[in-house]
Amino acid sequence: MMSRIFAIAAIEMRIALRNRWVAIAVAMMVLFSLVLSAAGSAPTGALGTDRLSVIVASLTSLAVYLVPLVALLMSFDAIAGEVERGTLPLLLTYPVSRTQIVLGKALAHLAVLAMALAAGYGVAAIAAIASDASALNGLPSLWRLFWSSLPLGAAFLGAGYTLSALARRPSGAAGLAIGLWLVAVVLWDLALLAAVVADDGGRFTTSFLPAALLTNPADAFRLYNLSASQATAAAAGLAGAANAIPPFAALASVLLWPLGGLAAAVLAFRRITP
Repeated sequence: MMSRIFAIAAIEMRIALRNRWVAIAVAMMVLFSLVLSAAGSAPTGALGTDRLSVIVASLTSLAVYLVPLVALLMSFDAIAGEVERGTLPLLLTYPVSRTQIVLGKALAHLAVLAMALAAGYGVAAIAAIASDASALNGLPSLWRLFWSSLPLGAAFLGAGYTLSALARRPSGAAGLAIGLWLVAVVLWDLALLAAVVADDGGRFTTSFLPAALLTNPADAFRLYNLSASQATAAAAGLAGAANAIPPFAALASVLLWPLGGLAAAVLAFRRITP
């Protein structure tokens, strides 16, 4: 079973290299990480913490927006593209199950995402340590950010595969993927913010807001990293929520979403007849 998954992953990796997805993802992460590294030293003295910990708080906000976007851009064409190009019937004639196909694609795309994250976060760490030796104290936070970014990406990869299987056309899948990104990353938080303002410290804020944050993998990821960060105060208004929600609850949400996303992708893929 694993050999078949790795074979699918190897094919997908070659496709990603040919389509420049590896270069694009790495370039995006490195560019934005360098910008945040240059700007991240400003509040260091005021917060009384090392530079890298402050940069990690900024990188957390970057990852919330960029990791889901890159994952969806890589995955929306994964199944719909096979249908449109007419290669899906040929792929299904091989002795490989649809679950193995989805897992193989996910493994390759997750490897691309891991390379991009390692490059971007690594550049940020080097820049911080080069200018401040005490930045070494922030390496555990950076490592936590790196490995927790992978299940966040896996969750949106699964969602992208699901939309790709449901749409069956790359153009439709692309529209659905962008819509999902806008809802999950932008509109969800805006809706919660509006509800909190309207609630004015009432029952929604105290009882329902934590659960609403945990139902979104992007928010759960952000809360988990901010709860363990030494620079939570630099995190744009989520410090209170990060302190109110136990880290294990946020981590559980981050780890469970990829399983749900990939399971939904397999179910949607099985409905497609060659």
